[in-house]
Amino acid sequence: MNKRVDIRSGDPRNPQARALLAASHALMQSLFSVEDNHFLSVDDLCKPEVMFFVANIDGRAIGCAALALRDGYGEIKSMFVDPSARGSGVGAKLVAKLERTARRKNLPVLCLETGDKLTAALGLYQSCGFSVRGPFGDYVAGGTSVFMQKALG
Repeated sequence: MNKRVDIRSGDPRNPQARALLAASHALMQSLFSVEDNHFLSVDDLCKPEVMFFVANIDGRAIGCAALALRDGYGEIKSMFVDPSARGSGVGAKLVAKLERTARRKNLPVLCLETGDKLTAALGLYQSCGFSVRGPFGDYVAGGTSVFMQKALG
């Protein structure tokens, strides 16, 4: 994919963004039990403490990600790249956008929770400098969750 990826703030209620989120939620529900799914609803993604971004190529939404502003850290949420665009660097560009945004907000660390079956996502986060850590926020150890962080200092 050699076309320019444009990443901008987006509205989770936009039909293209909703389609990405629906695909993401369907994937998570096919892989993990209800108690091991921690995705945010569209309404939660519209809250003031959440910054939602959409990656587009030629006006078509191909990926999305959110930065949830927490007390003392940022949390990556709703990270998803359309299967047709996977392996093209879109995921890394979304992570970089979240990182730059978190730095502008003076957050010391970015955290995330992902699933143990999402090997491509785990590889992406590791290649972007994230390392495994214990649970944070309201998460608890156990189940299929993998917790990761990256210091932004």
